[in-house]
Amino acid sequence: MTTSPATLNTAEIAGELRRLLPKWLPTRRWFAGKGRAPAPVEPGPVSVLWPGERPGAPALLQVLVRTGPDELHQLLLGAATTVPPGQDVVGRAGSLTLYEATGDAALMARLAELIAEGGRCDGIAFHRVPGARIPAGLPARPISAEQSNTGVVYGDAMMLKVLRRPVPGASHELETLTALGRADGVASAAPLGWLSTTAGERELVLGILQEFVPSRGDGWALALADARTCVENVENADGPVAPLGAFTEEARALGLATAGVHRALAEQLPTAEISAAGVTALVDGLAERLTTAMAQVPELLPYARQLGALYQDVAEAARRGNPLLAQRVHGDLHLGQVLRAEHGWVLIDFEGEPGGRAGTRGVPQPPLRDVAAMLRSFDYAAHHALAEVLGVPPGERRPGDPRATRQARRASAWAVHNRRAFSEGYTAAGGCDPRCRPVLLRAFEADKAVYEALYEARNRPAWLPIPMAAVRRLAAARRAAA
Repeated sequence: MTTSPATLNTAEIAGELRRLLPKWLPTRRWFAGKGRAPAPVEPGPVSVLWPGERPGAPALLQVLVRTGPDELHQLLLGAATTVPPGQDVVGRAGSLTLYEATGDAALMARLAELIAEGGRCDGIAFHRVPGARIPAGLPARPISAEQSNTGVVYGDAMMLKVLRRPVPGASHELETLTALGRADGVASAAPLGWLSTTAGERELVLGILQEFVPSRGDGWALALADARTCVENVENADGPVAPLGAFTEEARALGLATAGVHRALAEQLPTAEISAAGVTALVDGLAERLTTAMAQVPELLPYARQLGALYQDVAEAARRGNPLLAQRVHGDLHLGQVLRAEHGWVLIDFEGEPGGRAGTRGVPQPPLRDVAAMLRSFDYAAHHALAEVLGVPPGERRPGDPRATRQARRASAWAVHNRRAFSEGYTAAGGCDPRCRPVLLRAFEADKAVYEALYEARNRPAWLPIPMAAVRRLAAARRAAA
């Protein structure tokens, strides 16, 4: 595989990106720096993955942009004298226009071919999983859903996940998908290949090509639609009440699928009992996240003492002889990370939390961390549906409106009902009954709500009341128990 980087002035392109990106990057859904003071944007060397069929024709470029001391963002850019219609333009660099390449079907098809061929190109390595089938010539289209990465689908056979915030070291997602592929009876998206570069002496995975999972939709869309119907049709003279349990069987089946994934990962990857020092480190990590979040979300400050007490309860329970077992988990499980395929639920996106510390990805954790995260997601769906039905921002109510009050109660009941069904399914499949570890579950729920509050403050301030309601509830429950 050879290219002709000399036909493109990559130094000039890097210089223009230094000028263009401070305005363009904050408009990206996947940009991590929203809500922070602007940091210097430093593009690294521009790699030419494909120089184009002729001078001026669309070329495929890759560049890593440093946006913080330990933070990189990855760009895939097209560069052409004439931009294909409908592309997202970044700006000009000399005679070329730079644009977001994931929307260019021809460039994305070429990228899949590079992975299938293997080898190296201008500092980027392309890897094909031995025996993987990577068909050529499939139409490529970007996934339009809001995500912290960018997905490109090839026909109905493959999906390329472009990692927008790559981190040095082994890929949690690649390891997890490979492990699930070795397990029996667990549906997952098998990895087909990946592209990477090096950061110092460590590999930096830039994208993963995997099987595409056809589905009826993701869990968030399906649950939100059911919650909306449930909230809309409260008891009134206009019609019957929507059944509270319409999504119950799906929630229970999702619990079964989650336990199945946990069981498979425990069989394929190392597990361990968390030592006393490990418990201390876990609790310290929870407290550290709270401290970091409070610096940017002052709304959390009134609940600091109760949340801290929730975390210390975990250490106290461990001292009383309740050992914690750790294993590989999903790391960012929520309703948007599961697909309802024809044969059942499939868990996807094993990368870990977008805002999580890089060093914690792939580190064995108690499985209840995933359970708590999914329980939070049911709560999210219920309150988001309520806001949509009422036509008000999340957290707002209509004072003096009896029907709105009933709808709010209905939303809460929907969340409780489906949280219970998920837990029952998880337990029935052999997972640890969440009700048997209430202290740990509450601590992980609180930690997830704190993470959500920080995320929403940075990205969607209007949604902040949803996690803050959970913070208040959990803090009040701890205060009452004290």
